[in-house]
This record gives sequence, C-alpha cells and structure tokens, in this order.
Amino acid sequence: MHTIKRILIKVFYTLPRMVKYNFLSTYSRVYGKPVKNGPVLINGEGAVSFGKNVNLGYSPSPFFYNSYIYIEARNNESKIEFESGVYINNNACFISEGNEGIKIGANTLMGTNVTIYDSDFHELHPGKRFTGVPETAGVSIGENVFIGSGVTILKGVQIGNNSVIGSGSVVVNSIPENVIAGGNPCRVIKSLLL
Repeated sequence: MHTIKRILIKVFYTLPRMVKYNFLSTYSRVYGKPVKNGPVLINGEGAVSFGKNVNLGYSPSPFFYNSYIYIEARNNESKIEFESGVYINNNACFISEGNEGIKIGANTLMGTNVTIYDSDFHELHPGKRFTGVPETAGVSIGENVFIGSGVTILKGVQIGNNSVIGSGSVVVNSIPENVIAGGNPCRVIKSLLL
C-alpha cells in the first residue's frame, strides 16, 4: 500500500511541481545535470554548474512537499558551482550577485533551509540603499563539509574541508578546516579529531 501511495504522490503531486518550477526558471547558462528529487527554480544571467551526482532535494524530509530549491546567478559574470557528490536538502537558497561567485566543494552535505549569499544586495549607507552599489565577495565551501539545517552563510566566507557547521548558525567569518563551528555569529567550538 505504501509503495502505491508513494507512486501516486510522485506522479500527481511531485512531478507536476517539478515541471512547474522548471517552466518558471529563467536561467541562461546551466552546465551539468543534477539529480532533481524535488522542485528546483534556477534564474539569472550568470553560470550555474553541477558536477556528477549532485542531488537537489530529499524525501522524506521537511519542506519536501511545500518548498523548492532556489538558485540564482544574477548577473552575467555571476557564478555558482556545485562540485561532484553534493547533497542539498529542501528549501535551500543560493544567490550570487558578484563576479567572485559561490563554490560548493565535492561531497558537501546541506540540511534544510540553508541560505548562501555572496552580496549585501543593497549598499549599507542609508542614503544609498536604493541607488548605491552593494558589496560582494565570493563564498567558498570546502570538500566534505557538513552544513546543518537553517544555516546562513554570507559574503566573503570560506569554510575549510571536513568542517561541520551547526544548525541555525549565521556564518559571517571564515571557518578553518577540520573543526565543528556554530552559533550567531558562527565560531569554532572544537577541533575534529581525524
């Protein structure tokens, strides 16, 4: 009975949503073919590239039935790169507005509600919020990184290989490799003994 129900849900609910978000996508350059397990919306004039076996969405997991993954390389020079073996859970958001872009290293795992931005999107000076040029700086996530649910990673951050970022963290400064880090602002909690 459960197998029949799963098939019906996929055919009559999940697949139509995937088709809808694919139709709504307005990307100009996408390279590689990720495994889309749920709806994905890809927008922008920049480049988005996927290595082998990149998985987007996960069932059963929270937000699978009521959200989508959003990926936007906003400007012509913006770029987002997902290396091979990356797994991204539901309701994630990646936006690159700068030339430096966002790079996710191989075999990285991400929980639900992960957000990564390489831009402030508005100038911080009050008088220039609508007219100024926002600051941008690249984001680089190393290989084999584990990012918990509800994490926000902001512009200019680098996270070293093998590190773990605890759920709910706001990462505003770079994190070295082989550590467990967490909090708001995110900071190193302890070293991983390898």
